[in-house]
Amino acid sequence: MLLRTKIPLSYVFGKIKREVLFVFVYATLIAIEDQFFHVMSLSLPLSVPMVLGTVLSLLLAFKSNQAYDRWWEARIVWGAIVNDSRSLIRQVLCFTDAPYAPQEISAWVERFTNRQIAWSYSLGMALRNKMDVEKIRRYLAPEELAFITKHDNLPNALLELHARDLRYALNEGWVNSYQQVELDATLTRLTDSMGKCERIKNTVFPVTYTLYTHFSLFFFVLLLPFALLEIFGVLEVLMVVAISSAFFLIEKMAIHLQDPFEGKPTDTPVTAIARTIEVNLKQMIGDKNLPKENMPLASTYYVM
Repeated sequence: MLLRTKIPLSYVFGKIKREVLFVFVYATLIAIEDQFFHVMSLSLPLSVPMVLGTVLSLLLAFKSNQAYDRWWEARIVWGAIVNDSRSLIRQVLCFTDAPYAPQEISAWVERFTNRQIAWSYSLGMALRNKMDVEKIRRYLAPEELAFITKHDNLPNALLELHARDLRYALNEGWVNSYQQVELDATLTRLTDSMGKCERIKNTVFPVTYTLYTHFSLFFFVLLLPFALLEIFGVLEVLMVVAISSAFFLIEKMAIHLQDPFEGKPTDTPVTAIARTIEVNLKQMIGDKNLPKENMPLASTYYVM
């Protein structure tokens, strides 16, 4: 996630520097040929690239909308994860009741809370393909670590441990069957959110659509200098670069937004959201050992 509001032009245009360089060289060669060599007639009606530009605009608009929908859905899902995590611990705190085993229940609630925090972090790492068990080791007991490392899907294994703990609480009489059903419903919602994130992660944006759009864009760029040459002369180089940059930036924006879990600056800030969950849950159980807030440097971009 980009944490700075004033993004420098070097960062923005750095994403399309190769494309802009190609357009600049190509348009310059066309202008030089027209001014000095006159080997062939380079005139083209302006209506030709205008029609192609209109079609291209529709394609890019559709792609941008679809990409933004994927990014926004990912953010909505992680908002639901925050809400359900809070609801889960609130239910655990309010439902558990055993007057003759307060210390045992307190330890059980703390273990349950830390496991939910570990689940939040592990889900974010799994979606970015950067799973590191060491980063969640401090939240889990040794036997829990041994259990989850046997699974390919660590977040799913942590939810299974949640379910086992709820069954244990039911057998011990800490919660009744109705409360256990409510807690299990919250776990089901967390599982649904995890599945939605995995669907967004594993569903690839149609490659053919991206390829055809990119091909149409370059075809438009190749035709544009011939249409602007008679109107602007040598200045067509600047006009072609400016118009092409706008189209390239829109395409690049859509490409970045369509994959919200790839470790890009435009990602859904899963680590920052998981940290928010950790702070909220620890405060709910009275834990004063809160994580420090990440303070970005003035000239640095962070992927959270």
